[in-house]
Amino acid sequence: MNLSVHKITIMELLWIALGTVLIVIGLIGAFLPVLPGLPFSYLALWVLQLSGVAQFSTFFLVAWGVIIVTVLILENALPAYTTKKFGGSAYGMTGSTIGMILGMLFFPPLGFFLGTLFGAFVGELIYKQDVNIALKAAWGSFIGFLTGTAIKVTLAAMIAFSFFKAVL
Repeated sequence: MNLSVHKITIMELLWIALGTVLIVIGLIGAFLPVLPGLPFSYLALWVLQLSGVAQFSTFFLVAWGVIIVTVLILENALPAYTTKKFGGSAYGMTGSTIGMILGMLFFPPLGFFLGTLFGAFVGELIYKQDVNIALKAAWGSFIGFLTGTAIKVTLAAMIAFSFFKAVL
């Protein structure tokens, strides 16, 4: 039985390192709405594909491309839908994003969730100036934001798994 071991070249190691950086940016971007995480994760797969370090099927790459484009569209539609469903406005969505960023900066990791909810509430309170309506709308904005974030984190983790499985 002849087992040949592939020795990794310096160039392959550099491609893997670049892909790993893209995977990390993708995972961070799955949490931060200001950074498009999934395209970075997807780009990591292409780095492996084009460098020859690993080979993915055409179906695999096209399917992930379609999934990512779909999620990028839903990422904007879902919070808007849930916010509107609960009587909210763009103020609530903007407030939830600002609150999430400030919450992560000043009260990590719990600030991610509490800042999102509080920011949506403040945004809606500024717009509607009614506590009950603002609270209901903030909850809708929060649900949409968390659902979108959960989807993005799950997909970024799945891409990271595929990346590292191909490398190892």
